[in-house]
Amino acid sequence: MSPPRTLLDRLWSAHEIVSHADGKSLLWVDRHLVHEGSHHAFAKLKARGAKLAEPELTFAVVDHYAPTRRHGQIADPRITRMLQTLRRNAEDHGIRLFDLDDREQGIVHVIGPEQGLTLPGLLINCGDSHTSTHGAFGALAFGIGATEVAHVLATQTIWQMKPAAMRLQIDGALGPGVSAKDIALNWISRLGTGGAKGHAIEYAGNA
Repeated sequence: MSPPRTLLDRLWSAHEIVSHADGKSLLWVDRHLVHEGSHHAFAKLKARGAKLAEPELTFAVVDHYAPTRRHGQIADPRITRMLQTLRRNAEDHGIRLFDLDDREQGIVHVIGPEQGLTLPGLLINCGDSHTSTHGAFGALAFGIGATEVAHVLATQTIWQMKPAAMRLQIDGALGPGVSAKDIALNWISRLGTGGAKGHAIEYAGNA
C-alpha cells in the first residue's frame, strides 16, 4: 500500500515528463499567461526563428503597464510601444489576447478564474510573482522569469525543482472582522517572513 500523497505530490507527478539526478524535473505547462512585459521572451523566440509550441494554451493580457484610467491616448510612448508589441506577437503566434478594449480584459490573475482558464489540477505559469494565487483553485501555479517564459513559449514545458510541502492546519471560527488576510498575517508572524521559503503550502482545517 502506497503512503498518502500531498496535493503537491499529485500535481507534480501528473505533470512531470522527466526528472534529473540534480532534483530538477521537466514539467508540462497547461496554461501560460503572458502580458505586455513579456516582450523580452517573445524577442528571444524570434531571434531563434521559433514558433510557439502550443499557442492555444497561451493567453495574453494587457494589464501590467497599461494605466487603469485612460483619457484618449496613453501618455507614455514606451507603454504604447509595449502594447503594440504584445498585439503583434499575439497576432503572429495566434494567441488569444485580452486587449484594453476587450470587455473581458482585466488583471491577469483575476480573469484566469473568471474565464475558466484556471482550473483545479492544472499547472499554470506567468511572468509575475502573484501567479501562485491561482493555487487557491487547486492548481500548481508559480511565477517565472523572462528566460523561463521564453522556454515555455518554445516548448510548453518548464524545468523546476520540486519544493517541500508545508501543511497549515487552521481550525476554529473567525471572529467578527477577521478575514483570511488576518490568518495569513498571523502565521507569517509565527513562521517569519522567510519561514515558508522553498515550500508549497497546503491549507487545511475547518477555518
